[in-house]
Amino acid sequence: MSTVALVALARPTFDLACAQANFDSARALLTELGATVVGPSELVMTVDDVAAVQLPHADLHILFMASFSDASPAVELLGKVKGPVLGWSMREPGAVGDRLKLNSMCGVNLAAHALMNAGQSIRHIHGNADEPQVRAAIKDALAGKLPEASAPKTVTGKFGSEADAQKALDWLRGKKIGAVGDAPIGFTPCIYDAKQIFSTFGLDIRQITIDDAFGRISEVKQEARELAYANAVAAQPSLATVNVEEAKKVYGVEVALDEWCKEEVLDAIAIRCWPEFPTDLGACICSSLGRLSDRGTVTTCERDVLGAVTMMVCESLGSDENYLVDIVDLDASQGLVRLWHCGSAATKLAADPVNATQSTHCNRKLGVAGNFPLKTGAVTLFRIDRDVDPSNRTGLRMVVSRGESIPAPNHFQGNTATVITEPDAAALVNGIVTGGYPHHLVISWIDVRPGIRQLAKKLGIPLTEW
Repeated sequence: MSTVALVALARPTFDLACAQANFDSARALLTELGATVVGPSELVMTVDDVAAVQLPHADLHILFMASFSDASPAVELLGKVKGPVLGWSMREPGAVGDRLKLNSMCGVNLAAHALMNAGQSIRHIHGNADEPQVRAAIKDALAGKLPEASAPKTVTGKFGSEADAQKALDWLRGKKIGAVGDAPIGFTPCIYDAKQIFSTFGLDIRQITIDDAFGRISEVKQEARELAYANAVAAQPSLATVNVEEAKKVYGVEVALDEWCKEEVLDAIAIRCWPEFPTDLGACICSSLGRLSDRGTVTTCERDVLGAVTMMVCESLGSDENYLVDIVDLDASQGLVRLWHCGSAATKLAADPVNATQSTHCNRKLGVAGNFPLKTGAVTLFRIDRDVDPSNRTGLRMVVSRGESIPAPNHFQGNTATVITEPDAAALVNGIVTGGYPHHLVISWIDVRPGIRQLAKKLGIPLTEW
C-alpha cells in the first residue's frame, strides 16, 4: 500500500482542539485504509515546527489544513516534492453566528496559490474524515487516482462597449492606492508589481512602512480621536458595548488614515492589518476600514494591493461599493458557498445598515470589527491576479463568476454573504483551488461582467469566466 506524507498545518488563533481532533481522524482513516503514514505527528504551527520536519520518500503528499495557516509552511515542505499535492480542507464546525473556528478552506486556497507560484500543482478534497465521499476519495488517492483538477464549464456573454472600457481606464488613470507595510508572510496573492499596475491600469501605488503608519497614528491629537469615536458611536450605537480604550485606538487609526488620504489624495488603502495592530497597538482596525469605505475610500486588509485594484476596476465599470472576501464554507447539496471576512465591510453593505453591529474581532477578541450579514441580491465575484504563465505578456489574469446572495443569518462572526452560485458550487471551489486563484475575491452587487469582458479583451488579459 501507499506511503503517505501527511502534513497538518494550523494556527494558534483558531480552535486547536477541533483542529487536533480532525487531524487525528485523518491519520486514523489513512491507517485504516492501509496507508503507511509518515510526517510530523503534531500540528505544524511555528517556524521551529517547520524546521524540525524531515519528510521521507512518499507515494502521496497530503497537505491537511487543520485550521487556517499562511502558505509559507506549505511551500517550504511541499513546494518541491513530486506532485500533485493533495490539499484536504475541513468543514466549519460550530453554531450559526459563532466565530470561524478553522477557516480551513481558505487556508487550502491560499496554499494552492503559493504552491502554484512555486511551480507545484494541487488537487483538492473538502470534508471530514467520517464522510463517505471523503473516504472514497482518499481510498482512490491511495490507489493513485487523485481528484481531477476540474472546474465549471467556461461561459461568456455580452461584451460592454469599447467606449465604456476606455472610459473605465480613463477613470482609473491617475488614481492612487496607499499601501501600508509588507504583505503578510505566506500571502502570495498580496504581492504586487507597482510598474505592472501602473502600465496596465494607470494606478499609482504610494507605499509606506508599518513604522511610518504607527508614527502617523501616534501624532493624532486626543480631541480628534475622541471626536472620531463619538461619531462612530453615533453612527452605530452597538459600538458602546466594546472596550472603550480599544475602540478609541481604532478610531485614532481612522483619523490617521483619513489624514494620509487627504495629504496624498489617495483613492484606496491596502493595509497590513495584522499582526502589528493587534499585538503592538492592542486593537483590531477592521471597523476603521469599514468607516473609510462608507465615505468612499476603497480599503483592503492584509495589504492586498491587487485586491484593491480589482475593487477599483469594478467601480470604474459601475459597481458602486464592493467588498473583499474569502470562500470559507461550501454546502454542495444546497449549491452555495459562504463568503466572509472578519468585519471590515462598509455598513452600507449590511443586510440591515441601521443594525450593522460593531463588536470585537472573532479571533483576537479585541475591538473593533463589524458583525453583520452582507446584503442580498445578484452578485458578481471577480479577481485580478498575477499570472505565472510566461507566455502571458501582461503578467496578469482575471477570473469572474456569478451568484445570488440570499437572506440568511450572519453565519460566522464578522461579515458573511451566503451565495448560491450560478455554476455548480463544488466545481467553482475546486476550480479556484486547483487553478491556484487568490483566496481573496471581490463581491459586487452590480453585474459588471460585460465591462470586465471588454476590458480584458482591450488589455489582452486572459479571462476565465464560470
